[in-house]
Amino acid sequence: MRNLYPLSTGQAAIREIARAMEDETGNQPPLPGIFPGQMAPVVRNTNEGRKLSLLRWGMPSPAFALNGRKVDHGFTKVRNTISSHWRR
Repeated sequence: MRNLYPLSTGQAAIREIARAMEDETGNQPPLPGIFPGQMAPVVRNTNEGRKLSLLRWGMPSPAFALNGRKVDHGFTKVRNTISSHWRR
């Protein structure tokens, strides 16, 4: 998985493809790069329906990776998909 993703698709196309019923992103310009720790548009399911929202890009680190650290900067590469970290 790459760490850099460009976003050139417009909001209307994202809403249509994802069937998002609500858009919370405001006037979202194209993004030449989406980097870990930065905000990016994400479609999420809520009780009110599908919403397009701005969320921080990346995944939370597993507990063993936080050993002695006060801040979780997250990560973007998932190698062990059978880890208990990914189970609910």
